[in-house]
This record gives sequence, C-alpha cells and structure tokens, in this order.
Amino acid sequence: MPVPFHPPERILLGPGPSEVSPRVLEALSRPTVGHLDPAFLGLMDEVQALLRYAFKTATPLTFCVSAPGSAGMETVFVNLLEPGDKVIICRNGVFGGRMQENARRIGAEAVMVEDDWGGPVSPEKAEAAMKKHPDAKALAFVHAETSTGARSDAEALCALAARHGCLSIVDAVTSLGGIPLEVDGWGMDAVYSGSQKCLSCVPGLSPVSFSARAVEVIRSRRKPVQSWFLDLNLVMDYWGGKGSAKDGAKDGTKDGTKAKRRRAYHHTAPVNSLYALHESLLILQEEGLENAWARHARNHRAFAAGIEALDLHLPVEESFRLPQLNAVGFPAAVDDAALRDTLLQDYGLEIGSGLGALAGKVWRIGLMGHGSRRPNVLLCLSALGNTLHRLGHQADTTAALTAAESVYASTD
Repeated sequence: MPVPFHPPERILLGPGPSEVSPRVLEALSRPTVGHLDPAFLGLMDEVQALLRYAFKTATPLTFCVSAPGSAGMETVFVNLLEPGDKVIICRNGVFGGRMQENARRIGAEAVMVEDDWGGPVSPEKAEAAMKKHPDAKALAFVHAETSTGARSDAEALCALAARHGCLSIVDAVTSLGGIPLEVDGWGMDAVYSGSQKCLSCVPGLSPVSFSARAVEVIRSRRKPVQSWFLDLNLVMDYWGGKGSAKDGAKDGTKDGTKAKRRRAYHHTAPVNSLYALHESLLILQEEGLENAWARHARNHRAFAAGIEALDLHLPVEESFRLPQLNAVGFPAAVDDAALRDTLLQDYGLEIGSGLGALAGKVWRIGLMGHGSRRPNVLLCLSALGNTLHRLGHQADTTAALTAAESVYASTD
C-alpha cells in the first residue's frame, strides 16, 4: 500500500539542485491561485523585474520558461535558429555538446570550436571560426561549465560575436547569482539559466532574457518555430503582455492611466514554483548581487585551502575556476562510488561525480546559493577527510579545517 512520501534530509553540495532556503520552501506552500488571477499576474510582473536585476538587464523580454534549464536552452535555439542556419558552438564540456544536439535537431549547421575539458573557451579559436564562417548567424558558448567547473570569458566572447555580426547565445545555468554576469553590459543577445543552481530555488524553471536584436530575429522568422510550447511569438503575449490606456479603461480603471497589461493565455504556469522563484529572487536582491558574488568567492577560497590540505587537488586553473562548482581531483586508488555513498549514508551529504571525460577522475562539489555557507564548507571538508581516512587513504582532517578557518579569519 503506497504511503505519503517523506524525503530524507540531505545537504545538497552537488552540481544541482542546491540547498533551498526555508523561506523559499514556505513560499512554495502558499495557496494556489489561477494562472490568470490578477494577483498572480502582478507576481509575474515582479518576477520579471527581479530577473532583470539578477541578469543586470533592462530588456523587456526577460521572463521564466515553465521548464528546467534544458528547456531554456531549447527555447533559445529553436527561436533564433532555422533550418539551414549556421551557428558556431564552443564546446569545453558536456553542455556545449547539448547545444550541438539542439542545433542538429533544428536542421542548422553546427560549426564546433573544441577546447580542453577543464579549461575555458578560447576567444582566439572562436574568432578564427567566425572569420572562416562569415555567414554564421550566432556564436554559442557556456559561461560556467557545470561538468568541469571552468568559467569562460563571456564579456570577450560576446564582444567578438558583436564585431562579427553574430548573435551571442549564452548558457548561464550555473553562473546566474554566483559570479559576475552582465547581460546588457556585455552585450548578450540570448541567455538562459536555471532555478536550482545559485538561485537556490526548486528545480523546474528556466530564467531567460533576449535582446531587442534577438526579438527582431524571432519576429522575422521565415518558418514557424518547430515547438509550439516554446514558440516565443506566442509566449511573449503571455509573459510580455500588451496593453494600452484603452485596455486599462476596459479593465475598470477610471481613465485608463493605470492600464493593466493584457496577457493572452498560452499555458498553465507552475504557479507555486513561481512563488518560490519570486522569494529566491527577493533573497538575492536583499543580499545584493555583488555581495552574493563575494560570498561565493570567499567560501570557495576557504574550501580550496581545505582541499589542498587534504592532499587533493583542484584541476581547473585558479584564474578561471568557478567558486560555485568545484571540480576536485582524487587519486585513482580512491573508490569514487564508495566514498560518495558513505558521505550520503553517514552524513546526509550529496556531492556529484564527474561527467564525460572527467568521469571517475573528479568530484563535482557545489557551493551554490543558500548552500554556499561556512558551516557547509567545514562539514564537507570534515566529512571528506574522515571518509578518506576510513577508506584507507591518508587525510589530515584537522589540517583541512585549520586551512579553511585561516581563510575565514583573514577576511572577517
């Protein structure tokens, strides 16, 4: 006989989802209203404003796809590319490969720029590809590669795309809220993220933002978007809305001066999940973007010091390491699965395994959003040290904790 599901308590320090703030969980439990209820439409406006703050943009078409980050990726690709278009895709990990697959299914030609896993995208290679393919419509890359823990220079790559007349498509799934990201300042044309990483919201939503140039490309398509659900020519009228003073008068305002934005029904939005996203964005705004970036960087420095004291290593070069997603290399003699299983069973602590070329070579340890806190750093270092020792490997847990505390002491 099935019974109600009560999940175990976990400390989520993997590549995502990240720990969710109690405030966000409380918001999730609030009463459900209709997706066209005036109160909910007001919340949608606030979510858009808060996302513009998080993305550092003023672009009107900034909203949330009602599906996870992978759907945000697909939203961008199916709306901006058509069969026969050419797109330059930079691949330095798993998610560049997913971009390629999106382009292939659309019928677009993907010109691949390959870089080593664990390193950043090379602007020089990207520019060489753009010179060789002057008819390319877009340059696509991952800002923060979740599979490797490496950060690429989004500002430089977007500037290159603009100089060569290309749209820039940016995967910011793991970067939004964790490291500097400036959509307008860096000239991004299309960017997508996820709710479950540094925003510390529940999984299942994908914030996106499109420049005016990208919107014009969408509006002037030769063929309809292959996905009805993700067709922004339809979704814009739900999230973007159109209104006028005349509309406002019809809606009951005295003279139309406070016009209500009319929104055309498109789909049933995930109402409670959007309550949760709204709360997580409020938390980010209260802390301040720059403060959130600094917090992630500080906790990473303490964690990295502890990892080195455990005689482990961080294979990504320091200058382009992600503070929110740490790739930790370990000796071949360590039983990867046994260690992660022990962490989960004995400490309730989840970390991630390597993907693709890095499978069995690194752990992926996330210090994202609400999870990027001093107690989590110290717990993770202690649990790693103790577990390594139990599995027969040399590890000085005390030295690791001392090294991390020294970093905190120097910045208190």
